[in-house]
Amino acid sequence: MSRNQLDVETSPYLLLHKQNPVHWRAWSEETLNEAQASNKPILLSIGYTACHWCHVMNEESFADPETAALMNDLFVNIKVDREERPDLDQIYQTAANALGNNGGWPLTMFLTPQGEPYFAGTYYPKEERFGQPAFKRVLQEAARIYREEPEPVANTIARVQQSYANLWSRDLRGQVDAGIIDQAALNIGRRFDVFFGGLTGAPKFPSFGLVELLWRAYLRSGADQFAQLVQATLTGVCLGGIYDHVGGGLHRYAVDERWLVPHFEKMLYDNAQLIDLLTLIWQHNRPSLYRERVEETIAWVLREMMVEQGFASSLDADSEGEEGKYYVWSEAEIDAALSGTFAQKFKSVYQVTRNGNWQGVNILNRIAAGGGSAISDADNALLKRQRELLLAARQKRVPPLRDDKVLADWNGMMIAALANAGNVFRNTAWTTGAIRAFEFIEQAMGDGDRLYHSWRNGKRQHIGFADDYAHMARAAFVLWEATNDRRYLERCQVWVHVLNDHFWDGQNGGYFYTSDDSDPLIVRSRMVLDQATPSANGIMVSLLGRLQLVTAEKIYRDRCNALIDAFSGEAPRAYMSMASFFAGLELVITGLQIVVIGPLTSPKTHELVAAVVGRSLPSRTLLVVDPTQTIAEGHPAFGKKMENGQPTAYICQRSTCSAPITNPVTLSQVLQLPPRAAGQA
Repeated sequence: MSRNQLDVETSPYLLLHKQNPVHWRAWSEETLNEAQASNKPILLSIGYTACHWCHVMNEESFADPETAALMNDLFVNIKVDREERPDLDQIYQTAANALGNNGGWPLTMFLTPQGEPYFAGTYYPKEERFGQPAFKRVLQEAARIYREEPEPVANTIARVQQSYANLWSRDLRGQVDAGIIDQAALNIGRRFDVFFGGLTGAPKFPSFGLVELLWRAYLRSGADQFAQLVQATLTGVCLGGIYDHVGGGLHRYAVDERWLVPHFEKMLYDNAQLIDLLTLIWQHNRPSLYRERVEETIAWVLREMMVEQGFASSLDADSEGEEGKYYVWSEAEIDAALSGTFAQKFKSVYQVTRNGNWQGVNILNRIAAGGGSAISDADNALLKRQRELLLAARQKRVPPLRDDKVLADWNGMMIAALANAGNVFRNTAWTTGAIRAFEFIEQAMGDGDRLYHSWRNGKRQHIGFADDYAHMARAAFVLWEATNDRRYLERCQVWVHVLNDHFWDGQNGGYFYTSDDSDPLIVRSRMVLDQATPSANGIMVSLLGRLQLVTAEKIYRDRCNALIDAFSGEAPRAYMSMASFFAGLELVITGLQIVVIGPLTSPKTHELVAAVVGRSLPSRTLLVVDPTQTIAEGHPAFGKKMENGQPTAYICQRSTCSAPITNPVTLSQVLQLPPRAAGQA
C-alpha cells in the first residue's frame, strides 16, 4: 500500500513532512522506476528547513487531505531537501529559469516519469490569491498537459535540454589577462550603493565575494573609492538589523536597502564568509568593530551551531509561526530585561522606540549616526552587559527550528574561517574548534579518500559533490598554514586528486558538480558561477595555485592553468557571478609566497610568521620550513637557508625571491607594498 515514506529519512526538512497525507517519496532510482511503471508524471517539491514559504505551503496544501488526495491520484510525489541534494536543486532551478520562472523555494516542478521537466512554479497558495492560481487547479492542469499534449511537452523538454547544454556543456574557453581583474572590479563598483553599500536596491544580500574583489582592488590600486564601498557595506552589515546584536551572527539578507529589516534565517555559510571577510579587512587597519563582530559570530557558532564536533546548517526564520518573533523586542520587553541598568542608554543606541521600527516591534540596530564608534569604553562595557541580559531573556523564548544536519561543504567553509581567524587573532580555542570539526568530518563523513555530503544522527548520506571536496580541501590547506601539521596538507592533496580523477571534464575542462560514479541524473552540471557559496571551480583556481606554489609540482600548475582556460571566455560576460574565479586568477597572476625558514619552536620564527599573518594579503601563500626540512627542488626558495643562524623570511614571486629578511618589523613594512603583478618592474 502506498504511503508517505519520509519517516525513514534523516533530513529535518523532510521529516517536517512525514505526517503529511501526501504519499511523499525521497528521490531515488526506485521512485523513478515507480513513476515509469505507472506512467505517472512526477511532482517534485524542493525546499529547506529555514524557508518561510516552504512552511506556508506545507501548512496550507501538503497537510490538507483534499489537496493530498489529488496529488496522490495524479502524481508520484517527491520531496527534496535542497541542502541535502544541491545537485537536484541546481538542475531543476535551471530548468525553472529556462521555462520563464524566476525559481526560488519552495520550487514546484512537474516532470515526466523519466525526470524531465515540463512545467515549473514556486509557491502556490491553497486558494487563488496574490494573483496566483490555486494549487489544486495547477495540479489538475499540469496532469492534463502531460496526458493530452505530448508534443508541447516534448518541445518544452527539448528547450530545457538546450538551456542545460548552453550553460554547462558549451565550450567556455578563451583568452584572459591581468587587466580583466581591474575591469571587473570597476564594473562591480559601479553596481554598488555608495550610501549604504552592497549592490544597489533591495533586497540586499551581503555579496561577500564581490566585496572581497573590491577590497582586493583597493589593495592593488590604493584607490579610496574601492575602500569606501567596502566600508559602507560592512558598516551597514555590522550595524544594521541584518546582524543579530544580541546573540551574534548574520541573518540571510535585508529586505530593504539600509540593512535594517532582515529575512531572519541564519545560514552557516553566510557566517563563515562574514568571519573570513572581516578578518581579512581587520588585518589592514584593525577596526575594533570588525574584531567584535568576528568574536561575537564565532561565539554564536560555538554556542548554538555545534552538532557533536561539527556545525549545523541553519536556524529557521520563524518561531511560533511568526517570522522573526525570536529576535524582535517591544520597548516594554527591553525595559523589563534591563531594569536597573540604565535601559535608556541601550534604547538610544539600538534605536528602540515605543512604536517600533518594524510591524510595531523593534529590530535592534545601530544604523543611526554615531552608533558605530562614538561610544565610550564605559558605555561599551555597559552595552555588553545589557546584551548579555537580553540574550538570557531571549533564551527563555521558543527558539527557531535548527537544521542540525552536517554538510561537508558548509563545514569546510566554517572550519577554514575558524582556523584563519584563530591564526590571525591568536585565539587557540578557535583553531582547536576548527581542528575538532575537521576530524569529525573526516571520521563521520569520510570513507577512505572519498567524502559524503550530509550527516545526521549517525547516518551519512549522498556521496560527495565537487563543492564538498573543494571546500574541505581548502579547509585542510588553511589548517596546514595555521598549524604547520603536514597531515592537513596531505589530506588536502588527497581530496584534490579525487576531484581530478572523478570530477574533471575531459572535453571542456573544469570540474563537474557530480562525480563519474554517482547516480546518473538527466544532466551533469559544470558550474563556475558562484551562488550563495563560492563555486568549486572558483575555489579550486586558488587552491591549485597555492598547491603549486608550496610543492612546485607540475600537476597542480597544469591543472590550474587548464581550469583557468576552461572558463576564461565566460569571465568578461559573467563577472558579477565569478568572484571566486577572479580571486583565484589574481592569486595565480601575483604568485606571492612568503617563505619563513626557522625552527618551528623558535619565538623569532613565530614573530616572522606573525608579521605575515598581521597583513591583509588575500593572495599570499605562507610556507614555514624547519631548517631540518628540505624545500622542494624547483621551488624559488630551494636552497635558501637561515641568515646568520637566525630565522629568516623570503618574499618570493614566481621564480625569484627577495633578499633575506630577519627583522619582523622590516618584513611587515615590506608587505605593506602592493604585490607586483606579472610583467611589472
